[in-house]
Amino acid sequence: SKNRVLKSINFKINVNEKIAFVGPTGSGKTTIIDLILGILSPSSGKILVDKILLDENNLREWQSKIGYVPQNIYLSNDTLAANIAFGVKKEDIDMEQVKKAAKIANLDKFIQNELPNKFNTVAGERGVKLSGGQRQRIGIARALYNRPDILVLDEATSALDSITEKAVMQSIDELKDNITVILIAHRLSTIKNTDKIFLLDSGQIKDTGTYDELVKNNAIFQSMAT
Repeated sequence: SKNRVLKSINFKINVNEKIAFVGPTGSGKTTIIDLILGILSPSSGKILVDKILLDENNLREWQSKIGYVPQNIYLSNDTLAANIAFGVKKEDIDMEQVKKAAKIANLDKFIQNELPNKFNTVAGERGVKLSGGQRQRIGIARALYNRPDILVLDEATSALDSITEKAVMQSIDELKDNITVILIAHRLSTIKNTDKIFLLDSGQIKDTGTYDELVKNNAIFQSMAT
C-alpha cells in the first residue's frame, strides 16, 4: 500500500510514566504498539530508547525489558504457575514471584480460595477451564512475572468486569515508581489516572493531554467519554 498507516507521528515517553493511546478503530493504536514492541519496523523515521537507535542489533535486549499483555491470551494445558511463569522450566519457577504477580493481577484470592489445587490447578487446553476474565488476569500476571521495566497493555482489561478492572489498575498504579505503563484502553475509565493520553485519528496524533484536559477541551474525546 502507498498509504501510510501513521503520519507525522512524534512523541516522547518518560521513564515510569503511565501513558495511553485512544482513538476510533483503525486510528493506528495497535500499529504504534507493534512498533514500540519491535514487531514492526518503521518504514521511515526512527525509534530511540535513551537516545539510542532501536535496530536489529539491540532489539532483543529492548524486548527483554517489556511485559506485553494482548487482548487474547494463550494458555497451555499446564498449571497456573507454569502459565504465569511461561517459558520457565518447572524446576526454575520462582513461586514467590508467581504469587506476587498473581496478587497484582487480582488473581490470588480466586486461586487460593476457589481452586483446591491452587497454583497447581491445570488450566486446560487454551485455558478452557477458566473464564475470559481469569485468562486475562493470568496474562497480566505473566507479563509481570519477569519484573519488566515497561508494561504494555493492549486492551488487556477488556474482558474484566469494571470492579476487577479497577482493582487491577489500582495495583498497577502502585508500581508506578518502578515501571513504565503503556495502555490501549477499551474503557476510558481505565485511563483516568494516566500521566498523558495521546488521541489518535486517521494515523495522526490529534491531541495530547491528561484525561481532564481532553474531556474539557477536545470534542472527539468528549464523545468517547459519554
